[in-house]
Amino acid sequence: MSAHPTQGAPFPLQVAILVFDEVEALDLGGPYEVFTTASRMHQRLHPGSPAPFEVRCVARSLAPVRARAGLRVLPDADFATATAPDVLIVPGGVVDAAAACPATRAWVAQAASDAQITASVCTGAFILAAAGVLTEGPATTHWEDIADLRRQCPQLDVRENVRWVDRGALVTSAGISAGIDMSLHLVTRLVSAALSERTARQMDTPWNKSP
Repeated sequence: MSAHPTQGAPFPLQVAILVFDEVEALDLGGPYEVFTTASRMHQRLHPGSPAPFEVRCVARSLAPVRARAGLRVLPDADFATATAPDVLIVPGGVVDAAAACPATRAWVAQAASDAQITASVCTGAFILAAAGVLTEGPATTHWEDIADLRRQCPQLDVRENVRWVDRGALVTSAGISAGIDMSLHLVTRLVSAALSERTARQMDTPWNKSP
């Protein structure tokens, strides 16, 4: 995996978002909205150009996933049929079952090895750690789970009071809405700051540009 993917890579980039029972809805929906809105804005700004991102939700099976608080999600692909992603997003929520699932750990490990960028939102960092993707160095997660991540993964430099930690091929973000900021940051890395600005404007969301 390259440390910093080159802007202007062939489009569309394949974005896979892991979904699982008890996933936090905004951990999933925030990045989904950023990447799909970025594609729409790019094509509005550059008529006739290809969309920069193609976003798919990937789960262990094609059965409906019940997100935290009851939102139902229909996966686009399962582990057996998912395209190797350029960008892998691992959201959080109640992650104990997903982190303990051998099939989930194996798919995340394989997808991360293929991806230019692997990113977690919130407690998705625990899934990356369980899959052997996040093994050392700086990382972050939801403020409420900082102590647990430090205890479970003492080899990590778990940082608090940051929105995200960018290590090039591996990016971790703090809780829930921080995933939106991180995703906009990734759009800047992969396409341009101008597209991130236009995307944030379209979403009517304040963008915290500093981690």
